[in-house]
Amino acid sequence: MPKSSPFHHLARALRTTAAATITALAVTAFAPVAGAQTPPTAITPMADVRAGDMVVPLNKSEVLRLERPFSDLSIGNAEIADVVALSDRSVYVLGKSLGTTNLSVYGRNKQLLAVVDIVVTHDVQGLKDKLNELLPTESVEVRPAGDSVILSGTVSNPDRLASAVSVAERYAPGKVTNLLRVAGSQQVMLAVRIAEVARTAARELGIKPDFTLGREDSFSFTTLDGLDITRFGAGLAEWTTGFVTLDVLIDALEQKGVVKVLAEPNLIALSGDTANFLAGGEFPVPVAQDSDSGRTTITIEFKQFGVGLAFTPTVLDGDLINLVVSPEVSQIDDTNAVVLSGFRIPGLSTRRATTTVELRDGQSFAIAGLLQNDFQDQVRQLPGLGQLPVLGALFRSTEFQRRETELVIIVTPRLVKPVAAGSLRSPTDYFVPPSDTDLFLFGRTEAPGSGIAPTQARAVLGSQAGGGIAGAYGHIIK
Repeated sequence: MPKSSPFHHLARALRTTAAATITALAVTAFAPVAGAQTPPTAITPMADVRAGDMVVPLNKSEVLRLERPFSDLSIGNAEIADVVALSDRSVYVLGKSLGTTNLSVYGRNKQLLAVVDIVVTHDVQGLKDKLNELLPTESVEVRPAGDSVILSGTVSNPDRLASAVSVAERYAPGKVTNLLRVAGSQQVMLAVRIAEVARTAARELGIKPDFTLGREDSFSFTTLDGLDITRFGAGLAEWTTGFVTLDVLIDALEQKGVVKVLAEPNLIALSGDTANFLAGGEFPVPVAQDSDSGRTTITIEFKQFGVGLAFTPTVLDGDLINLVVSPEVSQIDDTNAVVLSGFRIPGLSTRRATTTVELRDGQSFAIAGLLQNDFQDQVRQLPGLGQLPVLGALFRSTEFQRRETELVIIVTPRLVKPVAAGSLRSPTDYFVPPSDTDLFLFGRTEAPGSGIAPTQARAVLGSQAGGGIAGAYGHIIK
């Protein structure tokens, strides 16, 4: 501290006054006494000397004002705070380090006037003012606790909570205790519809001959992998003359197919947490591993396939939801299979998307345009003969295959709250197993509902004309 500072002059004045007082006391103590010796004056503290606490920010100062004049001061720990008398009724207190000490104030004849607890903390008031400036609509309370700062109260969303903690860390690095709570619903239910349509078209046209020479010792060959007459669209014609037998497989087939895959998973997760869903299965895959003995061993690992979903919601201001969504649709694909050590390992056909969006409670968004178009054209023929004009068609086989796939994903987040168990229903609540009479005599797989209204029974078990499983399906909540 510079010697010209006001604090230095105050300290020097106090030391000068104290030195003069001590010198006067010493002269009085050693002076000759005439007559009877006067007993020393006892320090008689006042009835209630505790004057409460005084909070001083670190590296800042406060002024303590007293109602009665004093003559002397004593600080318990000068490493925590410094004190300087400004007048006989006011004291200058400077916070030097975090901690707690006390200040004793004496009057005339060393009478104890007051004891003040000095608490040096972080700049709590400055932190309060800054939080009120940056987050005026939030109810954030700040309290000192030793060398730490406690944040309590409620905020509207997790982003505001993180902002409050970040500001507090500027004032008390590593010493912030966070007791803030986020108001409102923080559970998010994600309703997802995953729809995929795959169209397949295939056409085959070809002639596959097989020649046999001789009746006993024969020689034969085929243009393809054998003659298959068991499948639809294939016919076999045989012609024999002398020592020559000719078998001809005529293959003419056109295939069309449409496949629809639909999944509607519903997941619930807390704000900031991740939820996962998989509707599918696992298939084994052999994996070679080196053992401790140096030998290579084969172990089995399982790979997942099906309709999967992972999402992480974060509730922002009000009902605004930040959503990280990762849907995936995969299926076993034998066209990409490989053979390893005698094991046939199928491949996986996977469609995957990952996106981050922000939307309100109940709003929806769609991920579309996930198209896949595969085209395959294959011609197999006898060398030379298959290239002959017109007649070459008798010595070749042509295959054509085309596959189109489109995937659409629709996502709808909703803020939800827990409800009483009695207000929820499961699909089996209205199911009644059939009696022997219903099962064997009437052929019913479900008995008429008992204990519920007929209209409810028909709504749950289906119409009488269509049977019990011909009605509505899914999770029914009444």
